Amino acid sequence: MKSVYFLLHLASIFIFSQAQSIVSHPHALKSQNFNSIQKVGRTCSFVVIIKTSCSSIQFTRDQISLAFGDAYGNKIYAPRIDDPTSRRFERCVSDTFQLSGECTYQICHVAFYRSGSDGWKPESVTIYGFNSRPVTFYYKRFIPKGIWFGFNHCSKASGFRLQAS
Repeated sequence: MKSVYFLLHLASIFIFSQAQSIVSHPHALKSQNFNSIQKVGRTCSFVVIIKTSCSSIQFTRDQISLAFGDAYGNKIYAPRIDDPTSRRFERCVSDTFQLSGECTYQICHVAFYRSGSDGWKPESVTIYGFNSRPVTFYYKRFIPKGIWFGFNHCSKASGFRLQAS
């Protein structure tokens, strides 16, 4: 019986160690034009879970776009993930998206773009990809209007061209 508990404990440690959390502060990012991204080669599926902060407004009618990628310049751009008719991005609620795009390696970059006048404060975004471990980026800040705002933890030597402003 002790060996069963020991194996269960080891299994839980392994499972929880597979998810990577990125803890730093989001910032404004200069970027290439994400809407010009074209799907080349193989297409992969991604699951993205976005949790809206409990200190956000009740819900937003703002237009929200998402971009993420790896250190090799593989990027996924998802325009208009908002849906005001469904009250998406409601306070204290998680929204799940199934996206497809260019296949990536480990995700190390994520950014939101917001336009509108309501405001919106995500708590976190977790991305599950085919070739990468799940990764969570913690925002806990309102997304400024009219700029790409997020994280870039990709190595500058890798050729990924997003830079902090």
